[in-house]
Amino acid sequence: MDILRFATAGSVDDGKSTLIGRLLFDSKAIFEDQLEAVERTSRDRGTEYTDLSLLTDGLRAEREQGITIDVAYRYFATPRRKFIIADTPGHIQYTRNMVTGASTADLAIILIDARKGVLEQSRRHAFLATLLRVPHLVLAVNKMDLVDYSEERFEEIREEFTAFASKLNATDLTFVPISALHGDNVVARSENMPWYGGSSLLHHLENVHIASDRNLVDVRFPVQYVIRPHSATSQELHDYRGYAGQVAGGVLKAGDEVMHLPSGLTTTIKAIDTFEGRVEEAFSPMSVTLRLDDDIDISRGDMICRPNNQPKAAQEIEAMICWMADGLKLQPRTKLVIKHTTRTARALVRDLHYRLDVNTLHRDETATSLGLNEIGRVSLRTTQPLFVDEYARNRLTGGFILIDEATNGTVGAGMIIDSH
Repeated sequence: MDILRFATAGSVDDGKSTLIGRLLFDSKAIFEDQLEAVERTSRDRGTEYTDLSLLTDGLRAEREQGITIDVAYRYFATPRRKFIIADTPGHIQYTRNMVTGASTADLAIILIDARKGVLEQSRRHAFLATLLRVPHLVLAVNKMDLVDYSEERFEEIREEFTAFASKLNATDLTFVPISALHGDNVVARSENMPWYGGSSLLHHLENVHIASDRNLVDVRFPVQYVIRPHSATSQELHDYRGYAGQVAGGVLKAGDEVMHLPSGLTTTIKAIDTFEGRVEEAFSPMSVTLRLDDDIDISRGDMICRPNNQPKAAQEIEAMICWMADGLKLQPRTKLVIKHTTRTARALVRDLHYRLDVNTLHRDETATSLGLNEIGRVSLRTTQPLFVDEYARNRLTGGFILIDEATNGTVGAGMIIDSH
């Protein structure tokens, strides 16, 4: 079975945590003691129903305030597919948390309260999802029970959001009317909305096609670790030299000709090993060990690719940055550490071109710095070449993080737009 990673986003009180709780409950992915604890807490609060949002809001501050702060990851499976859920916060002050949760997502569910309609936060979440190149968007119009399951209200919201989405780079957009509290159209089709002809939310999650979302054309294999079993007992293991890492793009097969960067030397793949044993081919996002026919000086941070299809070796990078540091601002001449795939280098912020208002999409070209949760376009200069692709082409080789050398903390996440 393949794995679908999806993130949920929405304004405060739109029901994200309740929706995830409903998915977990109806798919029987929670234990009896968890359910008993949720029922007990619900009774203590005086609610007349079981508050399923308590299954995901794990922080005490979240439970007390009734909001989501941290990115909560949950796992469940159906007979068709495995799922990893990132429950991301809705508040604007937690933009960095949403970027973290959505950066690896195959699909994003944006919740909208049927009573309130498309809000500023809804537009912001949709923009961030498309900025992060999440391939599939689902607009879940929640709390349909509070508008008497009105088809007219659902169509109003769909038309308004479709008009806004036309300004974004949204490749796949689906609308589902739901009631997370009562389970309408979440796991099973709702009898309360016979006018809706689409599938339930879980059915869509089970069947959305994600295999073609990954770049299977450009072979990219960042080397993470060189495996040499020095204490091997047999001669075969003593001579073993493998290059471990995660396939970031393309398809690798035994017998394929590959090139090593930065040396430019070419060789052939002898074999592909995994923890379970040898495989004939590897593709993203598999973690494998490559064995090559020739002994080449390869180390962590190097890249293996095709001779006629190479990433750019760039030191000048144009990128969109989401700044995540509290108390430290990104300004021109700021010196940071950049981590791109498995390569780490020092970087200098050469220029800040503009700061982007994620609510209005307005570009402030007079901005002199980026603060916490702000997004802008910058130019970076690195001390050594990075082997990069544009983020629109490959999210793995087009993304990076920025680290503050003084604290060793992650202060920014970037998406490469162009490189030289």
